[in-house]
Amino acid sequence: MTGYWNRPEATESTIVDGWMHTGDIVRVDDAGRIHIVDRTKDIIIRGGENISSLEVEGVLAAAPTVLEAAVIAVPDDVMGEKVGAVVFGGEDDVDVDAVIAHCKENLADFKIPQYVSIAKEPLPRNAGGKLLKAKLRESAEWGAPLR
Repeated sequence: MTGYWNRPEATESTIVDGWMHTGDIVRVDDAGRIHIVDRTKDIIIRGGENISSLEVEGVLAAAPTVLEAAVIAVPDDVMGEKVGAVVFGGEDDVDVDAVIAHCKENLADFKIPQYVSIAKEPLPRNAGGKLLKAKLRESAEWGAPLR
């Protein structure tokens, strides 16, 4: 690609020295296969620890009463960012205590969401089914931290 249509600023920040910076974080396994780990803008940096939103979302998706989950950073004056989860349970109420207990069994302590927002409707997605995290960052209501 030579650039974004009529968006010179986006082109300048994305194409550097002839290379397109996608924002994807990947790892290459021993067989040379590439695995997408996360997106740089979706990594949460909590007190110097990097937390993959995809890892936490995977655990939340397996939690009881959760149909959909998205993980985004919540700004924090001390830690820089903390883990926030937006969850949707469909017609059932989300049992936040059970969700956090499930996270404690499957995640390191610093990765467990400190904030949980319950969505009243399915999480916003684009036509391709990708979560619209920018929209969630604008609309999430966090309340008090859980811990």
